[in-house]
Amino acid sequence: MAIKVNKFKCGYCGACVGVCPPGALELVETWIEADEKCTSCGICAKICPVGAIEVSR
Repeated sequence: MAIKVNKFKCGYCGACVGVCPPGALELVETWIEADEKCTSCGICAKICPVGAIEVSR
């Protein structure tokens, strides 16, 4: 996984899921999961309203 989601900050709004170009993010019950399609583009981190996503390249 190329992203880290801080589960204590994340409000599980799904904004990141909607903007992910390769469709690598999924909202599963009360957490965000990324699969192997993640390209570390950083769009999810930029759109997150609470800054819960960190991109590792």
